Amino acid sequence: MTDGLATAPAGPGGLDPRREPAAEASHPLPLIIQGGMGIGVSNWRLARAVARRGHLGVVSGTCIDTLFVRRLQDGDVGGHLRRAMERFPLPHVAVEALRKYFLPNGRRAGAPYRLLSMWTPIVSRAREQLTMLASFVEVHLAREGHDGPVGINLLTKVQLPNLATLYGAMLAGVEYVLMGAGIPKEIPGALDALARAEPASLRLDVDGAGRDEAPVLSFDPRDHFPDGPPPLRRPKFLPIVSAHALASMLVRKANGRVDGFVVEGPRAGGHNAPPRGRAATNARGEPVYGERDEADLEEMRKLGLPFWLAGGTGSPQRLREALAAGAAGIQVGTLFAYAEESGLDPALRRRVLERIRAGAIDVRTDGRASPTGFPFKVVELEGTNADEAEYRRRRRLCDLGYLRTAYRRPDGRIGFRCAAEPERDYIAKGGAAEDTEGRKCLCNALMANVGHAQERDDGPERPILTSGDDLARLGAFLAGRDHYTADDALDYLLSAM
Repeated sequence: MTDGLATAPAGPGGLDPRREPAAEASHPLPLIIQGGMGIGVSNWRLARAVARRGHLGVVSGTCIDTLFVRRLQDGDVGGHLRRAMERFPLPHVAVEALRKYFLPNGRRAGAPYRLLSMWTPIVSRAREQLTMLASFVEVHLAREGHDGPVGINLLTKVQLPNLATLYGAMLAGVEYVLMGAGIPKEIPGALDALARAEPASLRLDVDGAGRDEAPVLSFDPRDHFPDGPPPLRRPKFLPIVSAHALASMLVRKANGRVDGFVVEGPRAGGHNAPPRGRAATNARGEPVYGERDEADLEEMRKLGLPFWLAGGTGSPQRLREALAAGAAGIQVGTLFAYAEESGLDPALRRRVLERIRAGAIDVRTDGRASPTGFPFKVVELEGTNADEAEYRRRRRLCDLGYLRTAYRRPDGRIGFRCAAEPERDYIAKGGAAEDTEGRKCLCNALMANVGHAQERDDGPERPILTSGDDLARLGAFLAGRDHYTADDALDYLLSAM
């Protein structure tokens, strides 16, 4: 493998810009969807392991550009990124990324990562192209060597990079797009436009601005292909919803075709939808969910679209129950998150599995941790930012910026603030002081989860693990083992079929 790049013929997952647009995916509906977890937890290795068995392997597209350049700075062990970069249809973009970020021997001990510029509503063509390259590489590697289905998961709330990320994934032949953490009603139309090699747009959500005042985010494939962009396959779109009412609204009001839904309950890891109705907390300070927070599956069936159940579904019994309820299958996160192929730092994985085998693991729904304001599942583990002392010790800062909120400044311009940034800065931007209490920098912590922690003056950033409420149930699945693979997880889920 050379450090330089040459134009290569298209292969599995690659793109020949001269080809006709591919037909839409002809795979049968997947029985199992591997969840798109966190930053880099659902990496290409895990997605490929699941997809090669014929189920839907999903890579996480959140912060994929930062993760990509950190992998390059750590030496691209095994040369996998560089192998995929050779297939990117804009070779000069890959060459420049290598020149700027690749360190053949990795970083020296204690050296900080070089950062990308934060996303804004208008960015350079080069910034868009780096993001396209990053998502292309992740999807290409996930699709390599098999013909199983591969999807990408994005957060609706992380709006600024989403169009470039989607386009890069489509260049690599992604077959499904899954999106939650918001109401993605403009995404189907964007996918339609990108597949036709036409400009795509999304309206930016801006606090304090009316609909007519909010800027429109745009992405034009023609800006990146001087000789004309290639036509692409339009991936299937599966919004992640917590309620049948949202699913019904998306069917009626989305600006393009919705192909099905993932119906996710509050037992799932990561961000959860807030409880409906009057806010209440239990003795541990967790939000209390009730019957109103359960999706009506009878109403879901009436929509006539396939749906998959998620959140506490990682067992053969729950798969059987989902099928009996009319679902096409299940989406499973936590069970796959601790498989050998996932992107979790191996030391963290071992610590959690040891705790599970000892019956000493706990997951708490923290209503304050996420700067988004959504409840966020946190694994209670010493030495991580779940520990109050560790959280208080960290100097607050925001240097990645993916979870920032856009707001309308007094002069009418658009600014950005994050409830996990320094309190003084947040208040100066018009934020309320009480909104900063307990907020944690998830961007940096989730990077630490996958072994790419930024170095600070007081040491590396600490992780903060997230998992579903069913984490403790992995003890029965482990049956004394101290590790397992994605194949083991699939065999377990399918054991009753």
